[in-house]
Amino acid sequence: MFTDIVYAMGGAPGGAGAQPQGAGGVLTSFLPLILIFVIFYFLLIRPQSKKAKEHRQMLDNLKKGDKVVTTGGIFGVIEDLDEKSMTLQIGVKGVDVRIKVDRNSIAGKRTGGE
Repeated sequence: MFTDIVYAMGGAPGGAGAQPQGAGGVLTSFLPLILIFVIFYFLLIRPQSKKAKEHRQMLDNLKKGDKVVTTGGIFGVIEDLDEKSMTLQIGVKGVDVRIKVDRNSIAGKRTGGE
């Protein structure tokens, strides 16, 4: 008698409510994940990598005499540079001060007057 109840509770094989089998069923279940990845790629990953590439190009094109600003907000003029660091000349109350900073700490070039 107990086995009759267990069999009665089981679903019909291949009947209503069964998931489609094969490649189509797998594709439909992964489609939302694929769409989310595509959206993330175009809204987050691609713009961020494009901005990083532009920043690398700007750092590669720096030369003596360029006016720059660091990520810490220090304004200066490039006096000397090598592969990893550069020396900036900054003016503090009429006294010229030179500081050595990491090349990657440059946020961007300044344009126009100070």
